[in-house]
Amino acid sequence: MTLEIITSQSLDPFRHGFFTRRGGASSGVFAGLNCGAGSSDQSEIVAINRARAAEAIGVAPERLVGPHQVHSADVVTVTETPLERPLPRADAMVTRAPGVALSVLTADCQPVLLADARAGIVGAAHAGWRGALDGVLDATVDAMVALGAARSDIVAVIGPTISQAAYEVGPEFIETFVDADPENARFFANGPGDRYLFDLPGYGVARLRAAGVAAEWTRHCTYSDAARFYSYRRATHAREADYGRLISAIRV
Repeated sequence: MTLEIITSQSLDPFRHGFFTRRGGASSGVFAGLNCGAGSSDQSEIVAINRARAAEAIGVAPERLVGPHQVHSADVVTVTETPLERPLPRADAMVTRAPGVALSVLTADCQPVLLADARAGIVGAAHAGWRGALDGVLDATVDAMVALGAARSDIVAVIGPTISQAAYEVGPEFIETFVDADPENARFFANGPGDRYLFDLPGYGVARLRAAGVAAEWTRHCTYSDAARFYSYRRATHAREADYGRLISAIRV
């Protein structure tokens, strides 16, 4: 099966893609293009999958780089590859280095690709609820500006992520967001009983636009489309032992 890659004209002319799970070498619960070295999948198979993604983006495997994701607001500026080991603990990267592809791994969290075509600067961010609330998207935009990008020229696209209809949370969750900013109540809808439904991509788009950049969501839900996407929450509900990770990447 060939790779399936979701792209956005908003990020042209940069080569980029939000990869689905289709076209990979993994099997079992990881069936497809699992690119998560942190999963319990066979490391050799994950390397094959990552190499396929790198080839699709047009770089050598060692030039497809990503951070050790920790749900932080930390951003790394990449000037050369390969990256030193251990990988930097962060959740976003920016670069203006030709031939370097930045990547993030997700399985419900937001994969966000950013670009300033005029300045030749790109970014990639992993934004779950914690990272988004703590400011990883704002920090990524700031890091791009520090490299020479202009906020008015930056475009951000949020790829496949869990949709509001599938993201049920408890009352303590909404309190965390409303305590940070009462306006955040608008990203929650009533769910069953005392539960709420959280609009993660809507929140991400709002944070990006508040940071002064154009932003959009591809409107793909990871939870509801098992044939195309991995989902941590879906795997948890199914009581599966582990789950695959989707890769999203962009290069200068």
